[in-house]
Amino acid sequence: MPGPDGPGTPALLARLRQAARPVVLIDGGSGSGKTTLAEALAPALVAQLVRLDDIYPGWDGLDSATLAVHDDVLAPLGPGWRRWDWVTGAAAEWHALDATLPLVIEGSGCLSRANRASATFGIWVELDAPTRKRRALARDGDSYAPHWDRWAAQERSFGLREHPWVVADVVLSDKDVMGLVDELASSV
Repeated sequence: MPGPDGPGTPALLARLRQAARPVVLIDGGSGSGKTTLAEALAPALVAQLVRLDDIYPGWDGLDSATLAVHDDVLAPLGPGWRRWDWVTGAAAEWHALDATLPLVIEGSGCLSRANRASATFGIWVELDAPTRKRRALARDGDSYAPHWDRWAAQERSFGLREHPWVVADVVLSDKDVMGLVDELASSV
């Protein structure tokens, strides 16, 4: 973790940049700060950014998106992803990725054991469930509220099966994430 016992932004970025092509998975429960971290980290790595919110095939799609990361986003040849159109409830256009450029993937369910094996770095963002729920509902409001419980159940199931915090290279608290985001913003 960043802070007195772990790497701050310079050390973390140095670790991430050790790979010829950094591929970073950022996972955590809904509302934990994954997107905030990814949106600050991707430009620092000059990386492509993939958000699982664009891939989940509906409110019951966490496991499908986990597989799509493995089969499509992390594919060695012709990587990319198919956008899910939340309005029509159907798969939409394909987005090709450049297999030579750095990549940041963020979203609940991205840090499976299989996906971690194809990435260079995994980050788990830890935050208590009540705070996450408050943030997520403040962010997404009425569109998310009726689905919170079933989405949280999928996240719990994924966590029990995959233990993403164990396969992560670093586990970050909310304070860690906010510190990294602030440091990344000031280093631009």
